[in-house]
Amino acid sequence: MYDFKADETASAEERYRQLGQAASALIEGESDTVANMANIAALLWEFIPRMNWAGFYRVIDGELVLGPFAGRPACIRIPMGQGVCGAAAASGTTQLVEDVHAFPGHIACDAVTQSELVVPVIRDGKVIAVIDCDSPEPARFSSDDAAGLEALATIIAPFI
Repeated sequence: MYDFKADETASAEERYRQLGQAASALIEGESDTVANMANIAALLWEFIPRMNWAGFYRVIDGELVLGPFAGRPACIRIPMGQGVCGAAAASGTTQLVEDVHAFPGHIACDAVTQSELVVPVIRDGKVIAVIDCDSPEPARFSSDDAAGLEALATIIAPFI
């Protein structure tokens, strides 16, 4: 039985280190990608406060398709290059958006979302998925959050 809890007194850097350790412990030796993404989505929800959505979009046949997540129901398919997730997937770069309403072409899956952080998961030089985190707070995510999720993406890439 696993009981991973975030240390709420820890720095962002330490919290993301703990998140990476928990993710490694959960996915090590597990070959089912859906199970691994589901557990990672649950860890994101547990370790990152003040979010209304956390999870994955997978690259399938040239578009993003909803994967395991925690939060409210979401858009099922997102074209590459559209919205924050599509921009991250098409460019292969992290998108840290303080105000989603100012982002050209933002796709509003949940009207309460104010800020978003999307990190591509890259394996063998190709984007295979994105980690998407949404918050009802403007400017909720920082460069520390981006760096932490980028490190997590590297850890999980071989397992999803």
